[in-house]
Amino acid sequence: MALHLVALCIIILVALTPSRAEAQVATVDLELVLAVDVSGSIDPGESALQRQGYLAAIRSPEFVAAVRAGSLEKIRLTYVEWAGENLQQVTVPWRVIDGPEAAQAFASELAEQPAAPFRRGTSISSALVFSAGLFEGGSIRRVIDISGDGPNNAGGMVTVARDAVVAQGIVINGLPMLISPAQVLPPLDRYFVDCVIGGEGSFSLPVTSVGSLAEAIRMKLLRELLSANGSGNANGNVIPVAAEPATDCLAGEKERALRMDQY
Repeated sequence: MALHLVALCIIILVALTPSRAEAQVATVDLELVLAVDVSGSIDPGESALQRQGYLAAIRSPEFVAAVRAGSLEKIRLTYVEWAGENLQQVTVPWRVIDGPEAAQAFASELAEQPAAPFRRGTSISSALVFSAGLFEGGSIRRVIDISGDGPNNAGGMVTVARDAVVAQGIVINGLPMLISPAQVLPPLDRYFVDCVIGGEGSFSLPVTSVGSLAEAIRMKLLRELLSANGSGNANGNVIPVAAEPATDCLAGEKERALRMDQY
């Protein structure tokens, strides 16, 4: 009987132990999805400024220096554009960034892509699920960097999507666009903190003016890289959560339903 128990324990341990093929060794410090809102509420001027902000940040010497500061000295980067439910596209697929030449090549590839068509709906939940499905593994840290100028109003509940993504060990950081945000309550910066971002060291960095957009994007990417390298501020949210009433994470869906009832 004792031998049978030992044999059974060995079988269980073998079944639970990942094979060498399954146990991936990290080859990059960070896998980073730049998930950029191109929904109809983002006008062509704001959309162009967003892209130019990311181009400038990726081309900056500080970005490359932060990449090279990691233990493996390289990251994987992809650029996604999204709008309503089932409206997401990979604009630039995964590329390894390991120095200035690779960063410049990524930026040039992005700059050559046509402007995404503007679409109805804002599905942060769908964008998060889509982005989470892109990760290839083999990284020390996985991050989704999501921008947006309005709350989730299509697709599944944003909190359900957020929790499912975070449960996979993925960090979600936010870039709420407060240049001309959707006029709903709660304010969009608070909404991003309470309903969108999540994971260890997650943060939200609001953009309050056109003039600050490029700098906000640059600072956000640098902070994500420094966090991945263990040298960033890991205290969490840039927007402090005060003792206020709980945020209604269905505010966007309710506002859209109200508009539809008026027609």
